[in-house]
Amino acid sequence: MSAIGGNTAGPGDAVVNVYINHEKKFAFVEMRSVEEASNAMALDGIIFEGAPVKVRRPSDYNPSLAAALGPSQPNPNLNLAAVGLTPGSAGGLEGPDRIFVGGLPYYFTEAQVRELLESFGPLRGFDLVKDRETGNSKGYAFCVYQDLSVTDIACAALNGIKMGDKTLTVRRANQGTQQPRPEQESVLLQAQQQVALQRLVYQAGSLPTKIVCLTQVVSADELKDDEEYEDILEDMRGEGGKYGKLVNVVIPRPGPNGELAPGVGKVFLEYADVDGSTKARQGLHGRKFGGNQVVAVFYPEAKFAQGEYDG
Repeated sequence: MSAIGGNTAGPGDAVVNVYINHEKKFAFVEMRSVEEASNAMALDGIIFEGAPVKVRRPSDYNPSLAAALGPSQPNPNLNLAAVGLTPGSAGGLEGPDRIFVGGLPYYFTEAQVRELLESFGPLRGFDLVKDRETGNSKGYAFCVYQDLSVTDIACAALNGIKMGDKTLTVRRANQGTQQPRPEQESVLLQAQQQVALQRLVYQAGSLPTKIVCLTQVVSADELKDDEEYEDILEDMRGEGGKYGKLVNVVIPRPGPNGELAPGVGKVFLEYADVDGSTKARQGLHGRKFGGNQVVAVFYPEAKFAQGEYDG
């Protein structure tokens, strides 16, 4: 507390009393002021004797009563770096409006999960839980919205929807589900529509591969002329090469008599690694080409290798 500048009630120690249960490996810590107790919440995740310590409010903590006594959030100016913590990493993730998001596909990145959650508004705190040793997602996360009135809307809209081969469980972390009030229904409907659009993008090609498939970039007519086709190929090489090492560009063409072959109208970009393809998908999705808004998704490597472009 002293190292992070959390002793804000004056000189001396902020900790008044400590009860340690060695058998069950937990402790209760009593602070001399409400403000300092809230500052102590910022120490969640601190490494002590080689293990991360969870810092939580006691189970009988009443946020409504506590709000009248002093700050319920840690001081934003605490020097968390002094004890090896990253400011904002777990900050803002306490209280009754903390949301549990379970059933996330393991391949979802932090950016993808945040994008989905931020359909409802900016987040005050976010934590995608990862395996300490591998750094891989454990398939669940916690978040708190800046505008607490959207908490129930987000839970109602996201809970039960399918993402890839999984079904999301989204609820308040500290209590049962609350139904949105009638005045929130229109906001809920709007948010559900936005989530549905995002699901289409994620499900179409959310598992990262080295292949990015672009649609709404070229028309069949543009591909018939050899010279125009070469120009488009060159443009795609130049554009795709901005994101990583491009191995191949495939743009299926109509047959000699104008018949449409599988994949006509799509552009396939093959990268040397997933890092390049991921940057390309993020950079190209939603871009405007010839007045059209591009849709960029990952494409199965096996199908691409076999020349199957109709997926």
